[in-house]
Amino acid sequence: MRDGKTDAAVRTERLTRVYRVGRRRGQPPQERVALQEVDLKIRPGELFGLLGPNGAGKTTLIKILTTLLLPTSGRAWVAGYDVVTQPEAIRRRINMVAGGESCGYGLLTVRENLWMFSQFYGIENRTARQRIETLLERFGLRERGGSKLSDLSTGLRQKVNIIRGFLTDPQILFLDEPTLGLDVNAARQIRAFIREWVLERPGRTILLTTHDMHEAEALCDRVAIINRGRILACDTPENLKRGLQRDALFSLQVTAFPGSATLLQAIPGVRQVRGRHEDGRLELDLVLAEEGVIGPVISALTAQGAHILWLRKREPTLEDVFVHLVGRGLSEGTEEAG
Repeated sequence: MRDGKTDAAVRTERLTRVYRVGRRRGQPPQERVALQEVDLKIRPGELFGLLGPNGAGKTTLIKILTTLLLPTSGRAWVAGYDVVTQPEAIRRRINMVAGGESCGYGLLTVRENLWMFSQFYGIENRTARQRIETLLERFGLRERGGSKLSDLSTGLRQKVNIIRGFLTDPQILFLDEPTLGLDVNAARQIRAFIREWVLERPGRTILLTTHDMHEAEALCDRVAIINRGRILACDTPENLKRGLQRDALFSLQVTAFPGSATLLQAIPGVRQVRGRHEDGRLELDLVLAEEGVIGPVISALTAQGAHILWLRKREPTLEDVFVHLVGRGLSEGTEEAG
């Protein structure tokens, strides 16, 4: 019997998780908040993205939703079942794949590993074997089905992990960095399959975490941005980007100069500056209160001896939204949160 919240595939209310860390002799342990009163609702049939820097709370949230970790306070429901009181009901309806993980037994073949996992979920033998062959064919692994898992490259093992996630035809699938470490073609193949799977199975839901903004923009119906255990924004990629269109966004490249890009922050109307060095040059992404602010920016750069190599105005991206909310890009530094 479902506990409640059946209108959502995933729902959380004031979900909080606190870790105790740094215990020292004679001193009480310190507390670190990994999730702080997270309210989230994912609708059935959604391909939902979760974006955040390392240590933001993404993995903790997924562990709670997949019944691997108990919350400190608050509540969460998956497929209408409570993660604390009804974990077995949830586990029968979900699956999870994490990018870069090594899952399976190296001495078994690819087919043997996949069949073994299908039996953990009680899938009838004939159905399991049909699904295995269909998925191996879809991912170009049919000829490698008889190979030992240990003989496969990292990229091929990750494809096997992806197949394992979809093999059980779960009601809700959690994909944690599924294309991590894959080459461009393999990542594109997996993204195409993910989108097709959701479209062909109304009501099936995917929660995706990724460090690839283009992946999130291309795949996700809605995106939540999380940082320091809090949800900062949740909407469609288009609506999130639309919120930045009131600002003027410019990108430019200049020759290296002795000053720092941070000096531009002191110019009135400059909301945000991001700089990166490449081949002895400096590329800048600017968020300005209005277009006219670009004049003082150029004057400040030329006064420092920099030469403008190119300049263009651009439309906001999901990366811009992320930086605006979090203060840095996904790849800029790490932050531990439990």
